[in-house]
Amino acid sequence: MDKRTREKYRKILLEQKEKLLNQINSLAQETFSSSQRDASGDLSGYSMHMADVGTDSFERELALGLVSNEQQVLYRMNEALKRIDEGTYGKCEVCGQLIKESRLKALPFATMCISCKEKEEGRGGR
Repeated sequence: MDKRTREKYRKILLEQKEKLLNQINSLAQETFSSSQRDASGDLSGYSMHMADVGTDSFERELALGLVSNEQQVLYRMNEALKRIDEGTYGKCEVCGQLIKESRLKALPFATMCISCKEKEEGRGGR
């Protein structure tokens, strides 16, 4: 892969990384900045209903799961940026062949060509 193409993907990755960081920060602020009582506007001294507490817990766990998934994608993006710096970006880590540009356009942090990824998924790994 030539330098110009690598720089094109660096720009794409950096743009996607910035968007992802904004999403992570926004989700974290929405989820953890206020309690259920604050969010509902309930300022009374009475405790919340158990169903409300359960819903709040579920929503927080869901948000934590989403943040965790997004952090994994962020890690993969950072690894792809390292591969660009090392000159190994765009090569399949399994077979060493070039990853097709159509795959990199769809998933710029891909580490495997489609053939190797399909083989991996066929074995049940991820």
